[in-house]
Amino acid sequence: KKPVHWSPSSRTALAEAELEYPEGHTSRSIYVAMPITVVGDNVPAEVKELLATPGIRAAFAIWTTTPWTIPANLAVAVNADLDYCLVKAEGETATGWHSDHLIVAEALVNSLAEKFSTPLQVLATFKGECLEGCHYQHPLYERVSPLVIGGDYITTDSGTGLVHTAPGHGQEDYQVGLRYGLPLLSPVDDAGCFTDEAGPGFAGLAVQKEGNQAVVEALTSKGVLLKEEQYAHKYPYDWRTKKPTIFRATSQWFASVEGFRSAALDAIRGVSWVPAVGQNRITAMTEGRNDWCISRQRKWGVPIPVFYDKRGMGHQGLQLEFVLRILCMSSECLCMHCYWGLACAVRHTYTPVPRILPCWLGTCA
Repeated sequence: KKPVHWSPSSRTALAEAELEYPEGHTSRSIYVAMPITVVGDNVPAEVKELLATPGIRAAFAIWTTTPWTIPANLAVAVNADLDYCLVKAEGETATGWHSDHLIVAEALVNSLAEKFSTPLQVLATFKGECLEGCHYQHPLYERVSPLVIGGDYITTDSGTGLVHTAPGHGQEDYQVGLRYGLPLLSPVDDAGCFTDEAGPGFAGLAVQKEGNQAVVEALTSKGVLLKEEQYAHKYPYDWRTKKPTIFRATSQWFASVEGFRSAALDAIRGVSWVPAVGQNRITAMTEGRNDWCISRQRKWGVPIPVFYDKRGMGHQGLQLEFVLRILCMSSECLCMHCYWGLACAVRHTYTPVPRILPCWLGTCA
């Protein structure tokens, strides 16, 4: 189980090649304060002293373009090599905030002060690596989570320099979660609606519509919403339904690219691409991924020949004799109905995996 591109409109996982990035997409972006509860041992002494001052309410400031993923937040990540600051927010805007002291990237202090419409006084500066070991309170739940060290994907090009991390809804988040042993939380169902795991205030709401609004309203009521604004950027859409997708952890079947990466790259270079830019895209995809999702949630197509054991004994591949019977009958009737017919023969003990192969694999099956 790991996060993949998911289309709520067609209720299936999608590959990168099945995505479109139309112009003109705008997302609701929010800046949120994550109240600090534990100061780590590596934090400089002067910063510890400041944070221990009576009446100080400090928080990590994060930015996200997907407010609906906040319920799944399990960490805040920083870049170990970037410089960060403890700043004091002054002025009328900050009076309604839960936290008047924020930790943000040093390079973004001036732009954030302008964005928040409030002066930010720098009290101390330190490296991101010093923050590892700190913990914070989730702004909506009674859940304490760690501050972790991310990677080069954390920059000062936008946001705050601190990244809201939800392992169930992002690839980098997932990788960081593996390193730190974080659980995989994804309280969203196939239709793109919050599940009961998200809480009574959100359950049943469509995450990209009223679910987004409910999260923003909840954060506002807690006094942790620092800023909301529209953000224009490229966003993945389902190429069939022309509707936006989400990134969501689901149980899928994956092929490890490590075993065939070199051969695949050789094959790519041996093809004449029209237009030529297509070669760059597929090369980057093949070089940059470790796993390839090879399952889809559809009724048509070539099924994955694996059955779940109803007796609780996991899953197992079909035996050779059964596979040969399927292939022989398929060649006679030129369709896959026979597969499901044969599956009925073992239905009392086994349940077919409700997945098919992607079309580019199915045509080779």
